[in-house]
Parts: sequence; C-alpha cells; structure tokens
Amino acid sequence: MKWKTNTPNEDRELLRSLKKTEDFTRGDPWRVLRLQGEFVEGFDALSHLGPAVAIFGSSREEPGKPCYEAAIETAALIAKQGLAVITGGGPGIMEAANKGAFDAGGVSVGCNIELPQEQTPNPHQTVQLHFRYFLVRKMMFVKYSMAFVIFPGGLGTMDELFEALTLVQTEKIEHFPVVLYDSEYWAGCVDWLKNTLLKRGYVSPEDMELFTIVDTPEDAARIVADSARENGYI
Repeated sequence: MKWKTNTPNEDRELLRSLKKTEDFTRGDPWRVLRLQGEFVEGFDALSHLGPAVAIFGSSREEPGKPCYEAAIETAALIAKQGLAVITGGGPGIMEAANKGAFDAGGVSVGCNIELPQEQTPNPHQTVQLHFRYFLVRKMMFVKYSMAFVIFPGGLGTMDELFEALTLVQTEKIEHFPVVLYDSEYWAGCVDWLKNTLLKRGYVSPEDMELFTIVDTPEDAARIVADSARENGYI
C-alpha cells in the first residue's frame, strides 16, 4: 500500500516546519486553542471513569484469529473485575477489546483518532471520543489507565509500548503493569533489548522488569486485577 504523503491532517499541520515567510500568528496560536479544546473534552468525558485498563494491538488483526479472540476474552475478564477498558476505538485488537468489555456489561471506551486512511470507530463502545491530535489521545491513555495490556501490533503499538516504559522508567508516572501478550511475538523484541540495549549498557537490568509477558487471557487479567487490588482500585 502506497501512502499519500501529502494528505492534510491536524497533526501534520501542527508539526510542520514554518516557512521563513510564514507568520506563525496565523496558525499555531489557534491550534493551541484546538488542542486545549480536545484536552478539555477528553478530561470532561473521562474524569469520572474510574480505574481503567488500556488495551493496544494491531488494527489489522481479523476476527477469528487467536489474538483477536484472546483480546475479547481478556477485556471481558478485566471488565468483570469492575475495571473500564480503553482502546483506540478502531478495528482489529481495539475492536476485540471493546467488544469483550461491552459484551461483559463493562465500560468500553474508544479514543478514536482522525487518520488519512480514515479510521472507522467500532460499534462496541459505551463512551466514544474523537481526537485530531495524537498527543491528546495518548495523554488520555496514560492519565486514565492503571495498566496497559499490549497485544501484537505494528508501529503504533510499539509507540505506545515504549512510551509507557519510558514514562515508568523515568518516574513520570507511577509504576503500573505493562503486560505483553503472546511470548512468541515479543521474543525477538525482548532478545534485542537483552542482547543489544542491556549488553551495551543503554538500559539497566531493572528496566527489563518493567513489563511482564503472558500467553493466556487469564494471566493478563490476573496481573491487572492483582495490581488493582494492591492499589485499592477494586
């Protein structure tokens, strides 16, 4: 698939370098106000959400595939503990997680994002938000989640994973569970962390303990629930 590199969107305009002849007062201050509006809308919608778990993974995973079905079960088990489930609101693993929480009678949140390929919100959401800016959307995941469960995925999934690990490592957020689902999928990544980053001293041995790898929905939900109980969320 060939991407349209010049497709206009709010993130592109926000991050675009200004031309020397361009007056920044014609654009950026107004974007700040739009950003502020999205923050206010997100905070207002989620401020009474209660403890929640963010579930990430590929938007390309298809129904019936093992990880799709596992995400449904994982989200259902989490919702039955009284915890809300937050996803990016799109297809694939996001849809599966929203479906699991929704069908279990839980709170199912979708933080949808405006994309060039036009992400369509999945129908399994009790709370649906729409964002133009990735930075606002990512803030919602971090601010309102007490754990991350990360299924196999692509660049967006990796972005969420390493941002979460960085925030925990640098103590910008409290140390919460980061659970990686499917040991076979994550094996290469973990080997690289151990045999390259750790070996060269770019990370510390304790950094390798910032995440846990599981292979069953029960184990993923158990880790999340244990942390929720320990911290008084449930």
